[in-house]
Amino acid sequence: SLVVLFGATAGAYGAKLGSDERELILLVWQVVDLHSKKVGTLHKSLVKADNLDLSDQCREVSGLTPEGLGKAEPLDRVLQQFSQLVSSDLKVLGRSSYTLCSDGQLLIRQVLHPETSKKNFLLSDCFYSFYDLRKEFHTCYPSSAAVKDQTIKTMAEYLGLGTDEAEEDFGVWQVKTMVAIIFSMLSEGCNHVFTEPETVKHKYETGPCSKSETVDSETVIRARGLPWQSSDQDIARFFKGLNIAKGGVALCLNSQGRRNGEALVRFVNSEQRDLALERHKHHMGSRYIEVYKATGEEFLKIAGGTSNEVAQFLSKENQVIIRMRGLPFTATQEDVLGFLGPECPVTGGKEGLLFVKYPDGRPTGDAFVLFSCEEYAQNALKKHKEILGKRYIELFRSTAAEVQQVVLNRYMSTPLIPTLPTPIIPVIPPPYTIATGSIRDCVRLRGLPYTAGIDDILEFMGDATGDIKPHGVHMVLNQQGRPSGDAFIQMKSADKAFMVAQKCHKKMMKDRYVEVFQCSGEEMNFVLMGGTLNRSGLSPPPCKLPCLSPPAYAAFQTAAVIPAEAAALYQPQALLPTTRTPQASAAAPPAVTYYPAQAAQLYMNYTAYYPSPPVSPTTVGYIAAPPGAVAAAATATHTPILPQPGALVRMQGLPYNTGMKEILSFFQGYQYAPDDYNGLIQLSDQARSVLQAPKEWVCL
Repeated sequence: SLVVLFGATAGAYGAKLGSDERELILLVWQVVDLHSKKVGTLHKSLVKADNLDLSDQCREVSGLTPEGLGKAEPLDRVLQQFSQLVSSDLKVLGRSSYTLCSDGQLLIRQVLHPETSKKNFLLSDCFYSFYDLRKEFHTCYPSSAAVKDQTIKTMAEYLGLGTDEAEEDFGVWQVKTMVAIIFSMLSEGCNHVFTEPETVKHKYETGPCSKSETVDSETVIRARGLPWQSSDQDIARFFKGLNIAKGGVALCLNSQGRRNGEALVRFVNSEQRDLALERHKHHMGSRYIEVYKATGEEFLKIAGGTSNEVAQFLSKENQVIIRMRGLPFTATQEDVLGFLGPECPVTGGKEGLLFVKYPDGRPTGDAFVLFSCEEYAQNALKKHKEILGKRYIELFRSTAAEVQQVVLNRYMSTPLIPTLPTPIIPVIPPPYTIATGSIRDCVRLRGLPYTAGIDDILEFMGDATGDIKPHGVHMVLNQQGRPSGDAFIQMKSADKAFMVAQKCHKKMMKDRYVEVFQCSGEEMNFVLMGGTLNRSGLSPPPCKLPCLSPPAYAAFQTAAVIPAEAAALYQPQALLPTTRTPQASAAAPPAVTYYPAQAAQLYMNYTAYYPSPPVSPTTVGYIAAPPGAVAAAATATHTPILPQPGALVRMQGLPYNTGMKEILSFFQGYQYAPDDYNGLIQLSDQARSVLQAPKEWVCL
């Protein structure tokens, strides 16, 4: 038997059903005996929603009113009545089992499952298997319209069914027409058989993912804005009703191994992925989650792994994974098992523990633990911030993908999540100009949410993003390298800056209003160098020494050569000269690292580099020295500091009272440059500012 089911929400209707997160307000159903071609009683039930504010489309299409819905039963009671009435109708027809049949997948996947999940009650098993009438119709009538273009009305018109929608109540006509379509498909000319129902997974399955695995880019999405403590099960619950692939939730970590509020999710097919995209800005608790397309390559970069140790740890499927953080470096497996205690036994004992280590074998203080059931995991989480040794231990839910990221990050000693490194001396290839005069062609954004990124600013700017200069977005950081809530944006003209300031001032970004002021390039540069703008005017930078400021790029006019002892320390490996061979000429000119003159002006590191459309370089690199600069350096009257390439080493972390004698003693037994230890160089203030270190020495 089939139970033909139709429903409607308080919001969007048709192809957008469920995309606006509105609640169910109507259910209509009827039992159909496929063998005897008999039907049961047609039932219509209104559902009382928590929010009775109906959309205009809902009012127009359904004819329902908030007053009528206010007298209805809530969803859980309606679903209980549904089960009882269906069972009663089946007995009358002499049947015992049934499968749901709906018009498309939206009612089941995008409305019923998400809403019941949020309201914390379980759907009966019948809602985890159903027939999609549109797919069945297209299978029976291949010449009909594509599945995505089908509606109840187009299917009825294709069959020539003469039903009049205006004669019946909303929902009743839809169910009666669906029943008529099913009977047409069962007729002698078609003899359609309903054999392969759609299924909804009861539970998300965890598991490892190999880098050699092929992942279809049409099945992957990126979810952004997740609470940092959310687990893979929380994300699976957010996408309840959609089938996530086994091990298909990968929480993204930053370069410190901490969650950054993003996750990559892989679905079983592109159809499920497309439905997931419709949940853009749906809510997880009080936070809305952004959902975007992603690629299979991105998913493998996060979730893929090849470590035998990790593979063996994750080989036990359907385990609950808990991450422990802050363990004493001397902690052993016995210590961890004793900390967890008998109330939360670890799967496999010591085999269910995985300690995370640095590449040199030192412990990081992190570990992952396997538990066989949710009860044991909950008992373990109750020990959050309890003491082991002299340290409190943090416990969090984790995922297989997080295990691979954390452990493999340590193996590779580089983060899998690509982040723009803090450049030592940034140089951009073309000479993009930055405003430096008194023309007020810039705007200052003040009061930004600390979580705001470049995408949020561009969305905040709206249509004005087209008037931003290339590389004209500058986020201001505080002395700790964290967002300060300020940003500067270079506009194409003073008029554009004025219009933006007028239009966007005190406009909301997330839950905060942002102040927008017009300012000049001179004022902007002053802040980027570490100064402040306030009502009393300009305050000087807090540091007199010239330091680093990545985005303060200016027009390059004349060449300049950074002090060789500083520049040589940061030459990219690809640009380092090869080791000198015995045949090499002794009179070869010294190696020169070339920087544009304005790039040599190094300022306070108060900003982070955020490229903006339409041109966005993917790397920050070095500009090759023009021949003239090399010739000028070769003829200069300075003594080269490198007797041969590769002879320079840098010492970092020296005690502040270290002198030449201690360093020479440290290198006892090695041959260093002679000439009264002229090869031992204490860095000058200018070079030290480049290195960003209090006291360092360079040895030749």
